[in-house]
Amino acid sequence: MPDAAARALTRRTLFALASGLALAACGSGGTGGVTGSDGSDGSDGSSTPGASSGGPRVVRHARGESTVPARAARVVVLDTDALDSAVTLGLTPVGATTVAAGAPFPAYLPADRLAGVKAVGTIGAPNLEAIVALRPDLILSNQVRDDKRYDELSRIAPTVLSRTTGPAWKENVRLHAEALGRQSEAAAAEEAYRTKVRELVTALGGPAKAAALKVEMARFLAGAPTRLYLNDTFVGSLFKDLGVGRPANQDKPGFSIEISPEQVDQAAADVIFYSVYGDPAESDHTRIVTGSLWSSLDAVRDGKVYEVDDNLWMLGIGYGGAGQVLDQIRRHLVG
Repeated sequence: MPDAAARALTRRTLFALASGLALAACGSGGTGGVTGSDGSDGSDGSSTPGASSGGPRVVRHARGESTVPARAARVVVLDTDALDSAVTLGLTPVGATTVAAGAPFPAYLPADRLAGVKAVGTIGAPNLEAIVALRPDLILSNQVRDDKRYDELSRIAPTVLSRTTGPAWKENVRLHAEALGRQSEAAAAEEAYRTKVRELVTALGGPAKAAALKVEMARFLAGAPTRLYLNDTFVGSLFKDLGVGRPANQDKPGFSIEISPEQVDQAAADVIFYSVYGDPAESDHTRIVTGSLWSSLDAVRDGKVYEVDDNLWMLGIGYGGAGQVLDQIRRHLVG
């Protein structure tokens, strides 16, 4: 096994190679300077005025500016939202991270669109050498996952980071589209989503009836307390777009509240969507759904409890995933 000095030399060599690859792919100025910006000025993505549509463009993002190809072709994505964006906008990445070592890519995305995509480590722990080997011309991620390795990634290829994921997913799609040079595709995806939202609200009986329906999303987690998701989440943003009601204890900013089997009364709602992450036997799933508190909930008595795909509802953060979540909501609530 190589000692620390040898490993450092190997990494320096790889990054030197990566810098050359990035310059070759993007022309002079493969990456813009890191300005230390917190992303407040244009982190949703905007190109430098006057930039040629046929050449490299400067994109502002959460870590400053990066010079990207006019239309990137060899893209590596390091979180599921960026993967959804790339596929939805018509591009198959050359590499992507997975949620765990050996795990497949999200099953809700078309399998043929993921054929040939190479795994490059796990989310939050990408394999830099594997990324270098793919010769990318663009890397997409976010500060939550990869802020600390931004400089290293930028030496490999122009790297564009959003600030976060979850409720900011629409802004992130716009940033991804700008970096990819696929704004028209993003506009079409957004319009298709808005149309699907309008149609679902109509199917629910209109805005007033939708608002009167209290809807929640619960998640049973192996080895952790059960979560009830609040408004500052991906699913929370979809509920907001639909204009459905929310239980009072969940209709507030934040990520989630955690409940024990003895606190199931906090899950009261007209409709409960839920998913299970990991081994159900290692979560509170059985203890809760077989308990008297669960059976006393209105949604349970009325038969309006629906198990949904955890990978889709938790990882499908983009227009591709959002459209399929809306389809599941419609199938359960409308038929």
